[in-house]
Amino acid sequence: MIKIITDSSADIPWELVRRYDLTIVPLTVTIEGQDYLEKIDLTPEQFFTKMFAADELPKTSQPSPAVFADTFSKFEKDTELLCFTISSGLSGTYQSACIGKELSNANVTIFDTLAGSIGHGMQVIRAADLAEKGYSIQEIIADLTVYREKMNILVLLDTLENIVKGGRLSRFQGSLAKILNIKVILERVNGGKVEILEKVRGKRKLLSRVIEIIEERGMDFSTVTFGITHTGNLDEAEVMKQELLNRFQPKEVIVNEMGATMGTYAGKNGMIIAF
Repeated sequence: MIKIITDSSADIPWELVRRYDLTIVPLTVTIEGQDYLEKIDLTPEQFFTKMFAADELPKTSQPSPAVFADTFSKFEKDTELLCFTISSGLSGTYQSACIGKELSNANVTIFDTLAGSIGHGMQVIRAADLAEKGYSIQEIIADLTVYREKMNILVLLDTLENIVKGGRLSRFQGSLAKILNIKVILERVNGGKVEILEKVRGKRKLLSRVIEIIEERGMDFSTVTFGITHTGNLDEAEVMKQELLNRFQPKEVIVNEMGATMGTYAGKNGMIIAF
């Protein structure tokens, strides 16, 4: 029997968490000095409200090795555990899980998704589906390694406000970007980090350019699942979903809210698209 564990940053829809009986280890988000366990003490909606009102950028921290060790130790020794974490390029969660494995002596394999939000979540969903079909741990890891490397992840920033709050952009630069209506498209690169892909002017241009970028990848999308997460801008996410369905006829498009971990980076009206 294979049991799948992941951290809360995966942003997997709750119906799929229940469907595959996934175990979720929460990250912690700190907002104006108050700590919350992601998606336990704080729903995405509550987080967005607090984040948009806060003067300082929320801070996220990975689960401790002890939390992972306790989670792993709850299972019977003959249960094979497969744990997926947010990219080691974005968080120390992978390292915590590896230390937790040593502390628990559990039969667990740790997999670095090199992704965040729905890009992370789609790998978990794929693994759960393969496990249900009877694949071994080794077969799942081999499949996911290929899937992970081929995955495209685009991050759409409607505002640079959180980049300014985080100190990665000056207030002057942020104000200038706001005046010029600058929107930013980031892309996941090797090592699981994100870098700026393009800057565009205006929301309409942002969304149309993303569709162009996806088209330029030249893929056969008939067997591809798209994932979209958003920071409270469901209407825009649904418009993007419909555009993807109409333009590319993919296998499926999954839409969900972004949690605190990745929502802190994406900011207001942000979106992440993985495929």
